[in-house]
Amino acid sequence: MPVSPGQLLDLQIEKPASGGRMIGRHEGEVVLVAGAIPGERVTVRVSRAEKRVAFADTVTVLEPSADRREPPGDPACGGCLYSFVSYPRQLLLKSEIIRDALLRIGRAPFEDVIEVAGSAEREYRMRARFHVRDGRPGFYREGTHEFCEPRQTGQVLDASIEAVEASVASLAAQGLGVASVELSENIAADQRALHFDIRDGRLSIDALDRVVIAAGLTGCTARAGDASFYSSGDPIVSDTIAVLTRGRVPANGTLRRHPEAFFQANRFLIDSLVLAVMDSVVPGQVLDLYAGVGVFSVALAAAGEAEITAVEGDSVSGQDLLRNAAPYSDRLRVLRSSVEAYLARRDRPVPNTLIVDPPRTGMSKEAGDDIAHSGAQRIVYVSCDPPTMARDARRLLDTGYRLVSLRGFDLFPNTPHVETLGVFDR
Repeated sequence: MPVSPGQLLDLQIEKPASGGRMIGRHEGEVVLVAGAIPGERVTVRVSRAEKRVAFADTVTVLEPSADRREPPGDPACGGCLYSFVSYPRQLLLKSEIIRDALLRIGRAPFEDVIEVAGSAEREYRMRARFHVRDGRPGFYREGTHEFCEPRQTGQVLDASIEAVEASVASLAAQGLGVASVELSENIAADQRALHFDIRDGRLSIDALDRVVIAAGLTGCTARAGDASFYSSGDPIVSDTIAVLTRGRVPANGTLRRHPEAFFQANRFLIDSLVLAVMDSVVPGQVLDLYAGVGVFSVALAAAGEAEITAVEGDSVSGQDLLRNAAPYSDRLRVLRSSVEAYLARRDRPVPNTLIVDPPRTGMSKEAGDDIAHSGAQRIVYVSCDPPTMARDARRLLDTGYRLVSLRGFDLFPNTPHVETLGVFDR
């Protein structure tokens, strides 16, 4: 008989699944379990049952793993789903998730060890999105709109949370309701900028000027309900190229970004990721797709790489990319275009190295097909989602590329998310 919602089951947990749950089986039916660790025997309550899979929550741990620990707060509060698992085991689980996705989705067994670089577990986030309810900024519990206190997660500096709270209070005192706040700060946390989505009230630059003072910000931006945009102070944070490359590139240049621009969130691992990408580049022309504010292309240009093209379609990130690339205009060309539109151009050169860092959804089919047939000697693929990377890897493998290295970076400790860096050669 198939399982049904509310049913209690005793299960042996087998292995992790992408997304944070673990896999158990009841009479051959897959059950995705929250709150368990592979190797444990647990009692679970089924919350949802579909045709081929059921979802359940751990009620009692009958045989606990040696890797189980007491979480510092609510594991369901955003960014804490793995917090009950010892950190060394988290890294092993993420390695297993990468390998499983590559085998199951990409149909590509990878025999080498997949190392996952670890991070400090606390105060690692330079970027975070806060939801605001009843004048209080916080996070949502996983898969819900239930509000939870952000301090318990330990991801963000207390000073950063205090700045967000002070800014929301300042806007509320001026009759402005905030829907959400985007936090952006630099590695040293001595620069902090915010972006607000305003739900109601009459927004003005004066109102934002008061926020900058009240919260001690470098600057802030806001978008009103009518889509009008406002800015105050210098809504930019920046890190030097030297810091981002751990001193390898002693250039005086900086990487600046607005709070709405995409940037990697982990202050402790971003230099490791940048160096790993730089080390993967072969000499010659470099094409950086989904370039963001230029974390890879600008670092390469500062290091002396001579022929780089960076492509970015987002308006905010593209604006920052242009500014960051300006000191290296003799070797770094910026195109503000969608990846698909650029790849459709007949006059584009064949790169020696193609860097791709797409959003969580991975490459579009159109972009993926063009990249697979680009003729690039090497493709360096940075991914925040193992299943979509595995899907895209299959396309590359089918067109003659081979996967020569694969490693992970734990940019979001205590969560199931893992950044993956795959290198493909022809």
